[in-house]
Amino acid sequence: MNSDSEKLVPKTKKRSFLTLYILFAMFLGAILGSYIHYNFDKASVLNFSTNIKLLATIFIRLVQMIIAPLVFTTLVVGIAKLGDIRAVGRIGGKALAWFFSASLISLLIGMFWVNFLQPGVGLNLSDIDVSTASEVTDKTQSFSIQNFVEHIIPKSIFEAMATNEILQIVIFSIFFGLAAASIGDKVKPVISALDYTSHIILKMVNYVMKFAPIGVFGAIAAVFATKDISDLMLTYTKFFSSFLVGIASLWLVLLLVAFFFLGKRLKTLLKRIVSPLVIAFGTTSSEAVFPKLTEELERFGVKDRIVSFMLPLGYSFNLDGSMMYMTFASIFIAQAYGIPLDIGTQFTMLFVLMLTSKGIAGVPRASLVVIAATCGMFNIPIEGIALILPIDHFCDMFRSATNVLGNSIATSVVGQWEEGKTTEVLQ
Repeated sequence: MNSDSEKLVPKTKKRSFLTLYILFAMFLGAILGSYIHYNFDKASVLNFSTNIKLLATIFIRLVQMIIAPLVFTTLVVGIAKLGDIRAVGRIGGKALAWFFSASLISLLIGMFWVNFLQPGVGLNLSDIDVSTASEVTDKTQSFSIQNFVEHIIPKSIFEAMATNEILQIVIFSIFFGLAAASIGDKVKPVISALDYTSHIILKMVNYVMKFAPIGVFGAIAAVFATKDISDLMLTYTKFFSSFLVGIASLWLVLLLVAFFFLGKRLKTLLKRIVSPLVIAFGTTSSEAVFPKLTEELERFGVKDRIVSFMLPLGYSFNLDGSMMYMTFASIFIAQAYGIPLDIGTQFTMLFVLMLTSKGIAGVPRASLVVIAATCGMFNIPIEGIALILPIDHFCDMFRSATNVLGNSIATSVVGQWEEGKTTEVLQ
């Protein structure tokens, strides 16, 4: 796909303009949202927020319509090119080793900073409306081992595609690709057709990305219209600043590890993924950049079969920003309620989070659901989720961008391990 996808690649200048358009859209959205917030009554603000958010909904749904066919076609073609189950196992082993190591480091960073900075200690809980947490806490009732299995093993590929269950699509695609590879030359027309289909879908990505600035504008305007940013920041200064210290530490670790493996090529990688990072930040959705990220990593020089295998797995197993937030927020809630957690309990919580977080790919507000479930396991009031809900959207912006960075680095490094240093498709 690398050679053919060169035809689909817009020039670097256009790609830079897309990033500028998105940043400008974020700025305009913040200004418009703030103006609406301070100059209109509450009913009008809510009506505006609901309507303007449709722009973000349209963009995200356009992206979602591409994800399932893109994952299926690229992954099947990639596995068929790998040729046998040993190659799939080798790459899969490297991927999972990276994912679980990165998850552990992310969880440890969150645990360290929440204990060191203690943002929840001395927090006044008198004015917290716990009823706002019901949307999240209600979802924890069905959180179980059964759900873990159901989110991994598909009962119908059509159902999995309809609901964009990426991990289920990956499982089906692996079996399909291995079966196709075992048959040999007879299935070449099928693989060729899927290969061409994946190129058509990647072309669609270019069209869909033209809507990105509009989607980001709608998402930002909706948030700034409904939230009093100045009051939020005053109330949550300690929590949010502590969280940013944790995220900055995680970025530093990820970039240092990436530099160790990629060297000077890291700078080029970051240039490639700047647009996906900004889109994920603005829309609070790492899923929204999946197709674009696939394309950019192939431009960077990672082989298509590696990208198509690594990214779908990464979106289920390698959410570094979300992992860091989970330990940070869980222990923050315990601190706020004055519940002491010894170091042994915290490490137990860490490993529970490591496992339970892998089973909820595709669940809305997944991080909050896992945090609520984990709090329940350790006798921490799950209503404490209400403490972080007002600021969660802004935390989610940084979590989403961090997830994109982590998956980009993981895919690039494993691609280099597997293939040796590759030459970029475009200089």
